Amino acid sequence: MRRISTMQLLPGMIAAEDVFSYGDHLLISKGTELTDSAITMLDMHDIVSIKIEDTPKKTVSPAATADADARKKSAPRPAEPTSPYSVRLKQSTDFRKFKARYHNGIDHFRCCLNQVVSKNFKLDVEELFENTISILPPDMNTYGIFDILHNMREYDDTTFAHSVNVALISNILAKWLKMSDDMIQLATSCGLLHDVGKLKIPVEIIDKPSSLSTAEYETVKQHPVSGYQILFAQHANVRICNAALMHHERCDGSGYPMGFTAERIDSLAKIVAIADVYDAMTSARIYRGPLCPFKVISLFEKDGLQKYDPKYLMVFLENVVNTYIGNRCRLSNGQEGDIIFINRDNLSRPTVQCGTDYINLSEHPKLHIECLL
Repeated sequence: MRRISTMQLLPGMIAAEDVFSYGDHLLISKGTELTDSAITMLDMHDIVSIKIEDTPKKTVSPAATADADARKKSAPRPAEPTSPYSVRLKQSTDFRKFKARYHNGIDHFRCCLNQVVSKNFKLDVEELFENTISILPPDMNTYGIFDILHNMREYDDTTFAHSVNVALISNILAKWLKMSDDMIQLATSCGLLHDVGKLKIPVEIIDKPSSLSTAEYETVKQHPVSGYQILFAQHANVRICNAALMHHERCDGSGYPMGFTAERIDSLAKIVAIADVYDAMTSARIYRGPLCPFKVISLFEKDGLQKYDPKYLMVFLENVVNTYIGNRCRLSNGQEGDIIFINRDNLSRPTVQCGTDYINLSEHPKLHIECLL
């Protein structure tokens, strides 16, 4: 058996141990054959790594196996999404404009943050915020940003790209929550700097070409504390420090590193936590393109209401789902239709019009939205 990171997992691999959440709830039993949904669920529960059997039950292609053994810093790019929706999006003017700004913004962010951590340069939060906001074209529809981020998975350094994604998602969520301009800026900065502690992880761990040991993964899990220390030493706003420390905490006490429950978690850290997990779960993997948003929303509805503050999570999910009213989709039975109505009590299961039929997915538990067209 060997221990690998969740980002390296592939469907068909076999769990070599029982996998528990940080609150000691059994997530996956030993001997379970991993599926895409199971791997995504591990992301939701912040599982850093698991042990797998050396020989998976199903054959994994040599190319995929070789890709899975690569480290985060040089992680291979996943296959391009094949859905017509993704292809059409990538041909749009909004996507091309965003892509240029996005790559330039991440390059600048990476340079500045490395200077802060390695050379003790002064952290200029205001300047980093302005750089991040400049990524957003002023005429772009807010809702469209989510679709573009789902398909913007070509930047090699995942730590910095993820941080920018979380900042942009936190910015949008803060707007949906009708926060003041100052609080929106603060929430964005919290998202941008939430993972700064990862820059303190030893290079021999970051660049290790093989799977990490249990002790090395424990080091990785200390990045919230390291991030807090970096930001505190830079005299950053206490809310930004708290977001770095608490973005892996969960309202039910199942998070880390402190095991805080809802009343002890900074409200901005709660916003960043939602943005952080949403970005992780919608990320493309080496064996597939970006996950259908309705699958992610389903996981949030199933496991998220106890872990994330409902007053933030429900606003987030409702607004994301409303993005897709009018979109064409394919159901798991092969039928195609248009999403025409959102069920607020079951957001991942809207009503879909297929020809003259109206299918309320909340009344058909065996059906789900497979992909957007």
